[in-house]
Amino acid sequence: MAVSDTKTRHGTPVELPFQIFARQFEKLPPCQAMCPNSGDIRGWLGIIAQRKKTGLSLDNAYDKAWQRLVEFNPMPATIGRICPHPCEDLCSRQEKDGAVSINAMERFLGDWGLSRALQLPQPPGERYPESVAVIGSGPASLSFAYQMARRGYGVTIYDKDDRPGGMLRHAIPDYRLPREILDAEVDRILRLNISLVTEVDVGVDLSLQQLREEHDLVFLGLGAQAARRLDIPGEKGPGVMSGISYLRQRKHGQATDCGRRVLVIGGGNTAIDAARSARRDGASVTLVYRRSKSEMPATAREVQDAKIEGVEFRFLAAPTRIIREGSRIRQVEVQGMRLTEPDADGRRRPEPIAGKLEQLPADSVIVAVSQAPGWHDTDAVLHSGSWLHAEDDGRLQQRLFAGGDDLGPGIASRAVGQGRHAAESADADLRGLARPQVKPSSPQISGKSIRVDYYADRQRSQGSRLPEDEWLACPEAEIDLTLTYRQASEEAERCMSCSLCFDCQQCFMYCNAGGFTRIEETRPGKYFAIALDVCEGCGKCIELCPCGYLEPRETLT
Repeated sequence: MAVSDTKTRHGTPVELPFQIFARQFEKLPPCQAMCPNSGDIRGWLGIIAQRKKTGLSLDNAYDKAWQRLVEFNPMPATIGRICPHPCEDLCSRQEKDGAVSINAMERFLGDWGLSRALQLPQPPGERYPESVAVIGSGPASLSFAYQMARRGYGVTIYDKDDRPGGMLRHAIPDYRLPREILDAEVDRILRLNISLVTEVDVGVDLSLQQLREEHDLVFLGLGAQAARRLDIPGEKGPGVMSGISYLRQRKHGQATDCGRRVLVIGGGNTAIDAARSARRDGASVTLVYRRSKSEMPATAREVQDAKIEGVEFRFLAAPTRIIREGSRIRQVEVQGMRLTEPDADGRRRPEPIAGKLEQLPADSVIVAVSQAPGWHDTDAVLHSGSWLHAEDDGRLQQRLFAGGDDLGPGIASRAVGQGRHAAESADADLRGLARPQVKPSSPQISGKSIRVDYYADRQRSQGSRLPEDEWLACPEAEIDLTLTYRQASEEAERCMSCSLCFDCQQCFMYCNAGGFTRIEETRPGKYFAIALDVCEGCGKCIELCPCGYLEPRETLT
């Protein structure tokens, strides 16, 4: 059947000189495209949002959503607390009534799994003979170890510290990540018959070459725990410490002796954590950053929280020397800066303003400008002070992979994804299979394909927070609180299921030819089958599909 020469598609007139046959085509949703771990966000949200259509109770839906989530991330309660959630930035709901609170939902499901003592997928009964070594126990290493263990490999983690967790354990303050949450999720991973060898420093106690000889495959998750210096006069001496060292000492209950006036140098999350922690120790804190507020790499909400807690900010300023009286710090001289053209990373480059100098009083200085590799030069792969350079799947050499901050500084959720991708390729290597794709093969759906007006307005839930007057009064208490049982279900229902059927039935109701039939065993994304042999090519179903799952399959008449 021929169609008229002109139709509308989402309200826009378009010329259609041929029939328009529909096809069901799943595409990559914006949230998943932005997720550093490439997790199936739409999938686990859909299990909860569509539970009534698939016959699940809310408890069972939460259980199944958790099970889908941990296929990609074995530490959702941890990552749900600390991830800056870039997945929400392009959420199709953003301009309507606010992005879906994906991060808060991940945290809820993580806490749900802990409260229900849900167990990670268990290794198969028949194990593979190959052994795998993992160096380090940060998020990339734990993710890799988990993915290999659940596939049936014997895994041994070697760590230089006495407890696993890397910077998750040793640097992130309790008010952001309570240690009991991390302990529970790490212990659950280790229960998958993963061996842990602590207080072993690769390069000192044993070499990388030894591990490669003793194991069939090695993963490097060494991190980047060495700090970069300011290289200014007066830096050497007491009262100056790195942000990582300060946070680590404080987390371990060691005295930091920062004094009453603390200057923090830097603009990233480590600098913000250090500044907020120093406030909890009773110091007055000024954070000095050489660019403007808008250029800060730290999470905007963390910056705002630091202001609420009394941290002062000095933007467009860079330290030039530390002024001492004997060995004691008295002041820090800072140079006024201005921003010029963008540099290689796209941020505007700061340059000094001649003659604009100022002395800021200080008893101590915490330097958190950047991190650097801190491993020992023990192998041709490991060059002290340099980053590792791997392929997209973390491959360095034959049966040698890497992930996490040793490939360059990044967020924990990215490290979890790197560990998973490396495990998928490592498993393929050991089994003689083709290397899997790291980047998604399906195209990302365009925002113009979503009929946002179809969805009712729904208020966004982010979870409650501790009252502000208790933040410093209870310095280690967690500030952000988990969504409630009911809030979580309501928030999941805000998901628009971009480019995947959610049983709105628009196509079924408006197809004159009866081209859509309901599938007997439905599940999220699978509700109707389309029969092209009866399709009249009117294109009405494509026009009406709110989530963009239906798209034209054009055939000339």
